[in-house]
Amino acid sequence: MASLLRLMAYSLWVLPAAMALAVFAVSAAGDTVKATQCWVYIGTYTGGKSKGIYRCEFDASSGKLSEPVLAAEVTNPSFLALHPNNHYLYAVGEMPSFEGRPSGAVTAFSIDPASGELRRLNQKPSGGAGPCHVIVDRQGKNVLVANYGGGSAAVLHLEENGRLGERTGFAQHHGKGSDPARQEAPHAHSINLDAANRFAFVADLGLDQVLIYRFDADKGTLQKNDPPSVQVEPRSGPRHFAFHPNGRYAYVLNELANTVTALTYDAQTGALRPIQTLSTLPEGYRKPSWAAEVQVHPSGKFLYSSNRGHNSIAIFTIDEKTGKLTAAGHQAEGIQTPRNFGIDPTGKFMLVANQDGDSILVFRIDGQTGALQATGAKVEVGKPVCIKFLPK
Repeated sequence: MASLLRLMAYSLWVLPAAMALAVFAVSAAGDTVKATQCWVYIGTYTGGKSKGIYRCEFDASSGKLSEPVLAAEVTNPSFLALHPNNHYLYAVGEMPSFEGRPSGAVTAFSIDPASGELRRLNQKPSGGAGPCHVIVDRQGKNVLVANYGGGSAAVLHLEENGRLGERTGFAQHHGKGSDPARQEAPHAHSINLDAANRFAFVADLGLDQVLIYRFDADKGTLQKNDPPSVQVEPRSGPRHFAFHPNGRYAYVLNELANTVTALTYDAQTGALRPIQTLSTLPEGYRKPSWAAEVQVHPSGKFLYSSNRGHNSIAIFTIDEKTGKLTAAGHQAEGIQTPRNFGIDPTGKFMLVANQDGDSILVFRIDGQTGALQATGAKVEVGKPVCIKFLPK
């Protein structure tokens, strides 16, 4: 009887998780054959040439990107997230204080489906200083945010009308790393969820760890997992994190070491295990550089990361049987401090945010090799740092 009960309990977990993974995989595969017309939302650092979030139109059949227009005035919307229903957009406000407290902000916007225009709904504290990454959970019930300055992660409940509700979850990190200049304290740099919406992963640059939490979407809570984290090499500085579409592998980009670490993923326990670490820079390159963004192509064949300093996008091919990477070159044409980039839903193009070049560049992706070819398309945006696609 005990064995039967254990089998039933396991089945009750496995079936929803498997269904979630299947839906995730179908969605990723389907995105490569639809949505040639998109809105593109661009998060920026404000001041100078930028006033907030900008909007463009992108045509994946031609690679044409329209001139940007201001979609919403807001302070330092350095990272954006779209709701699964595509009706709402959320932006962090990367600042040291908000409403007299050591906290940044998160702002909610509704999206006009016809025009792509944003309408501000409300704004809430992020729960810590310097928020720099935000996502919406797969059920669309919560916003999750990583606070770099505060060294913490927080969960904000979402109302049915897309407005931000109260904070329901919070995790404060503790400790420091080996680099006294950059790792004097915890610095949560990104937060991500697995396909089943069960585990949250927070890459902490200050601790050289990816911390793992059990996530409850209904309650909006984060609970320390067992295992509680995965360690990367000292002075690595984990920054951003991405899953492979098959859900069996994940990749963490290490800003300080300019490396990417491949990991296996156990969807039952949330455990991550490092299997490989490769440099994102060309062999022999010794000048200062800092890795910024990592993404897996929707096909699962390629991984890309950005290098600020070397000013390039690093290209890797992925062995889908093992999850391991092979370096496949760099694209540097016209690139100047590439903070973030976005792969359009068809998987045919990459848009690169040139933070110090005040521009967005368009590259065509070779579906066989993963190579990036400059199209010559370029639009001007002040200090762009995040790119999100919304299919029309």
